[in-house]
Amino acid sequence: MAAAFIFGAMLTAQAQIIPPFSPAPGATAPDDEEAELAETAPDVNDADVLRGIDVDKLDWSQLAIDAGTLNDIIAAKKRAKATASNGLDWSTNANANGSSAVTVKQSVSPFWDTHIGADMTVTKEPTTMSELLAEKAANGGNLPQSSGSAWAAATAPGAGVVWDKTAVEARVDPGTEQSKLAASLTKSLPLSGDTSLTLQNGYSVNQQGTSALPGVGGHISRNYETDQSAKVTLTDTGTSITAGQTMSTNDDKWLRKVGAEQKLFDNVTVSGSVGETSQGAVNKSLTAGFKKSW
Repeated sequence: MAAAFIFGAMLTAQAQIIPPFSPAPGATAPDDEEAELAETAPDVNDADVLRGIDVDKLDWSQLAIDAGTLNDIIAAKKRAKATASNGLDWSTNANANGSSAVTVKQSVSPFWDTHIGADMTVTKEPTTMSELLAEKAANGGNLPQSSGSAWAAATAPGAGVVWDKTAVEARVDPGTEQSKLAASLTKSLPLSGDTSLTLQNGYSVNQQGTSALPGVGGHISRNYETDQSAKVTLTDTGTSITAGQTMSTNDDKWLRKVGAEQKLFDNVTVSGSVGETSQGAVNKSLTAGFKKSW
């Protein structure tokens, strides 16, 4: 009887009372669990930031960018940075043969609306034999070559009642050894509330070749051209009618041309023209165009 009493007292002393919703003996409390997670979570200051991360389960597809795309992204960022710093205006259009038409311009003087710039055709160098053969097949067996021309243009006021606006443009293409200097005089007259008349006289000099260097023969050919045109615009209907004539030293006679343009709806126009050629035949054309600026 005494032994049974002693054994029961020992069990009572070793028993633990577990209150409701308390962790079982040996379990970790919530506060202790958060502290343990904070200790095991990776930190950027740790020597191994991937500690505790299963590398095999990471998604590496976000880094699947080829070198060409990466170079394009870097080049675009550099151009944007250059544009923001020096006021250059860049524009790029892809051509059907894989090259790109790049235009860059910069304002020189806002007083006369003067700009300088360059128009370039930039080709992509093939990196593999398949790309080389594809480039030749798309361009008649030859690889397209990069080219470009530099230009300067200015628009100035006219001279009183004689004309309203003067435009001057100079262009040089070193690759083809061509240069051009052109000027135009424009006069606009209102005929009625919705009808206006625009008169324009243009003059240009086209030069082919380079000046002779000492001890080296050279040849320069120049072509002088003048054109006159009158354009009547009907604002309400979106219609314009043009008549003009052109003469150059190569043709040595006036070549006449008439045309009309009709605006169908926003940004879409249809135009047609009939003109004489130096060979005596009549040149006819009918085109439709879409223009959008943003």
